[in-house]
Amino acid sequence: MPNPLVRFLLHWAITSASLWIASRVFAGIRFADASSLIISALVLGFANAVVRPVLIVLTFPLTIFTLGFFLLVVNAIVLLLVSTLVRGFAISGFWTAFFASIFIAVTNFFIQAFLAAASARN
Repeated sequence: MPNPLVRFLLHWAITSASLWIASRVFAGIRFADASSLIISALVLGFANAVVRPVLIVLTFPLTIFTLGFFLLVVNAIVLLLVSTLVRGFAISGFWTAFFASIFIAVTNFFIQAFLAAASARN
């Protein structure tokens, strides 16, 4: 198991890669430059660690009522929040954020699974 700093940097790189791929797939996601991409990945990680749990608690009854599907809306709101906080990162609207957040989560999952399988072979 790598030390916490290496794990953090690896997760940050994976999130950056997922955001970059999402910006290539979705026309409504734009980054002004590489630094806005890297900062967006850092702020997204922070928002997922701090803001997202608060939103989940606040919307818990709605999440239960929708059998968990409202969590997709929470993910989109967090992504929109990050786009408003980071200069140079723009998302065209809610539905772009909604589908991009799903895409980013799936991309993160597959990249992490690939890296885990590659490190298990070594």
